[in-house]
Amino acid sequence: MSLPRKSVSRALGSSPARLRCRLYPYTHLGTYLGRRKCNGNKRGFSSAPSPAASVYSKWALLLGAGLAVGTTSAFYFKRRETLQGTRTDFVPSKEDYQKVYNEIARLLAEMDEYDDGSYGPVVLRLSWHASGTYDKATGTGGSNGATMRFAPESNHGANLGLVNTRDFLEPAQKMFPWISYSDLWTLAGVTAVQELGGPTVPWRPGRQDAESTACTPDGRLPNAAKGATHLRDIFYRMGFDDREIVALSGAHALGRAHIDRTGYEGPWDFSPTVFTNEFFRLLVEEEWLVRDWDGPLQYTDKTTRTLMMLPTDMALVEDEQFRPHVERYAKDSDAFFQEFAVAYIKLLELGVPFKGEGSDRWVFERSE
Repeated sequence: MSLPRKSVSRALGSSPARLRCRLYPYTHLGTYLGRRKCNGNKRGFSSAPSPAASVYSKWALLLGAGLAVGTTSAFYFKRRETLQGTRTDFVPSKEDYQKVYNEIARLLAEMDEYDDGSYGPVVLRLSWHASGTYDKATGTGGSNGATMRFAPESNHGANLGLVNTRDFLEPAQKMFPWISYSDLWTLAGVTAVQELGGPTVPWRPGRQDAESTACTPDGRLPNAAKGATHLRDIFYRMGFDDREIVALSGAHALGRAHIDRTGYEGPWDFSPTVFTNEFFRLLVEEEWLVRDWDGPLQYTDKTTRTLMMLPTDMALVEDEQFRPHVERYAKDSDAFFQEFAVAYIKLLELGVPFKGEGSDRWVFERSE
């Protein structure tokens, strides 16, 4: 199996690659969703997350060295301060958003002290949690608004630790102040998926930030301690079906659980900074035992006792409607990549009043 090449050896002051962004006019989303074919080595585990201050310290060095900030634009007409102190109206272009993508990709490559060597997994988690609050019955929640900026939503149990991720992305927002937090967080999730070797994820801008009065109530995100019925309650509320539930659960291919945030501990697979279908293969092929420890119920693999699964993960193989999709993804990585991308696009667009049917989504070029 070939793995993505990560450009983690870039010099701190190096300029971003000059990448291009294409606009794909398509009628069937899956036509342009494919698995990235690339080579490289898996990232290893690092000891512990670094403090958010390290992000700012490195960016201070970059800005102090004279890093140039180019002219940017926004999806809707917005106002921004120019270097001369005047204000101008402008319309964005896809190249402007490619610049944002490039900066996030550079941050992911250069700020590599976090967890197993990448902020990518928690950036994906931020985009997921910011979007997964949608309630189709009331039309509330979703990625439009970025209300996790405010309490009480920022303090919900499912969002513990994500302040580090929001701080990580703050330098990009300061460099491109025209982009809404709602668009920044979702574009960052797309960047993380693509830069860590996952599928191509078309994306479109247009989300508007909201005030604290739009914060959603607690309890709209999955509770890892529960089972299949709970998963359906959570995902059906957003408008997903069983296949999409399983596909989106594949995001556990990245990252690890932290005791100080969720009460759980450990990675789901052996390559937590590479987007693969290993989460599903291990669910099916490995024997999972109840972990003997003082924490909440979680499972560990019999072979190495170093991996973990949550009760919600085990529900995917225990439920007779979920399991066929797990088995299919375990055998067919391309099918998982394509179906994850489609479901993830849907997740990122929940509750957003877009115009059009999605033919204006953009595909962003990956970093070298």
